[in-house]
Amino acid sequence: MKKLLVAIVVAALAAAAVLAFQWTAKGPLAADTDIIVPRGASLSAMAVRLEDAGMIRSSDAFRLMARVLGSGAPIKAGEFSVPAGSSAASILRILQEGEPLQRLLVIPEGLPSILVHEKLMAEELLTGEVDVPAEGAVLPGGYSFERGEPRAAVLKRMEDAMTKTLAELWATRKSSAVVKTPEEAVNLAAIVEKETAKAEERRTIAGVYSNRLRIGMMLQADPTVIYPITKGKPLGRRIRQSELRADNGYNTYAKAGLPTGPIANPGRASIEAVLDPETTDALYFVADGTGGHVFARTLAEHNANVVKWRAIRRERGEL
Repeated sequence: MKKLLVAIVVAALAAAAVLAFQWTAKGPLAADTDIIVPRGASLSAMAVRLEDAGMIRSSDAFRLMARVLGSGAPIKAGEFSVPAGSSAASILRILQEGEPLQRLLVIPEGLPSILVHEKLMAEELLTGEVDVPAEGAVLPGGYSFERGEPRAAVLKRMEDAMTKTLAELWATRKSSAVVKTPEEAVNLAAIVEKETAKAEERRTIAGVYSNRLRIGMMLQADPTVIYPITKGKPLGRRIRQSELRADNGYNTYAKAGLPTGPIANPGRASIEAVLDPETTDALYFVADGTGGHVFARTLAEHNANVVKWRAIRRERGEL
């Protein structure tokens, strides 16, 4: 009887040793592979998926080893990267403690909301539907997300980022700022964003538009003419004279003051520019052919600059 007991103990110890070895031994996975854990998935269900993916040799053995040798913590939902050769122990640790893979959705500065919506809907790794966000409600930038995350959750992060950033920047506005509310700041910043691609010009253009608003002069910003026609998408042609005369609430050639609402989603730098515009006596600007602009104090100076710009365009075959 004693010998039998000893034999049983020895066999049990040997089995435990084999189990422990298999638990930490190199696994069969030949290359780094991503695995998705659905929300609410059980460890038993995931063991089958792991075996099907070639990450473990046996789902039954994995469940047994996890129960005997694992921590007992729940597994997380998400997408995880499993390195080649990972042991059963390390795979369980990844599913329990690892950080899900993150993707990045980039919203460029000055993107109108209709195109923000298109980018969200085009991202196949996101789920669910969203409406077109309010213009100016989204802060441009890069937003990380997980596979299977709702589009509404990502959009909310974009909108929360704008709310937080606008409140932060509004508290720093200078006395030279002509805008009276955070909403006006976004409105004017959107125009500044669409008027220049050069970071060093933002405060100067904000200064010009601030001067015009201060004296009741029309802003005459071409992007405000285009917005009600395309909702911010490229026009693809020259602006028509009838469109310059259209009184639709946005066209700043038809009325003085700011448009009815923003024409795009401005970035942080453009909001900063309208809250701290450059002190300038310029009232006019026109493209200089390099992607930037040349500024003028008087209409006569401006007209001369326009002549130079038209000559550049004729030379390029654009007129």
